[in-house]
Amino acid sequence: MVSILQCCMGVVKDGDETSKLFSRSWKAKLSPLYWRLPMLIWSVCIMTWAFCALPGGNKAKFFIYMTHWGLIMVFLESLFGIIVAVRKPMEAKSDATFGLPWYVKTYWLLYNVTIPVAFLISTFYWGLLKSSGKMSYYTPHPVLDMMLHGVNSVVMLVELVLSAHPSRLVHIFQPLLFALAYLGFNLTYYYAGGYDPFGHTYVYPVMDWSKPQETLVVVALTGVFLSACHLIVVAIATLRDTLAKRFTKDTTGICNEGFTA
Repeated sequence: MVSILQCCMGVVKDGDETSKLFSRSWKAKLSPLYWRLPMLIWSVCIMTWAFCALPGGNKAKFFIYMTHWGLIMVFLESLFGIIVAVRKPMEAKSDATFGLPWYVKTYWLLYNVTIPVAFLISTFYWGLLKSSGKMSYYTPHPVLDMMLHGVNSVVMLVELVLSAHPSRLVHIFQPLLFALAYLGFNLTYYYAGGYDPFGHTYVYPVMDWSKPQETLVVVALTGVFLSACHLIVVAIATLRDTLAKRFTKDTTGICNEGFTA
């Protein structure tokens, strides 16, 4: 339990990261504010649009979709990313006593969760829901549809590619626990008699708890794919830092030993 808690809080071995590393890009002269401020504005605009697009009288059901959970995470991740970028960097390194400031740890946790979840949402929607035709009743504006289920991943890919801090393999528990929290909500919502905005007893047709065996298969496969998304994130971060070391003279703090614990 202690090791899981440490993982969730973004704790790494002594001497790995400083707060300054989270407040910069891999190219030190490029401020993270150049992309995190647009990310924040984008997330607020899309959340507002998605909320208003729901049928009248069903606004509270905005929170039943994992897509919207992921959008809220983008908002929080970019908000704390801005806070980290504007606060005066601290040189103290992380240690086993949670040496990083709380807002840096919070940002790192949000970062570790939001990126693989965004990739999962895009793939799950276009590869399973949209292609199956089972959600033909859900027809948001095509631009909004793309923003929610496509641009979300592009936005988080920009954050991943331009950031300087590492992605750790050991942090795979973070997106999985987030997914588990949504799964618990989805299951509770079903057994509490909840409905989607269109009167269905399920939130997603492929997660219909009246068919538990089929739903559990989807849940298991989703967990496996989310784990794969995290591995992809770690691989991209490692490649990013390897290339940064090779093509820039400013290599201070650039070392994503992401496949180490």
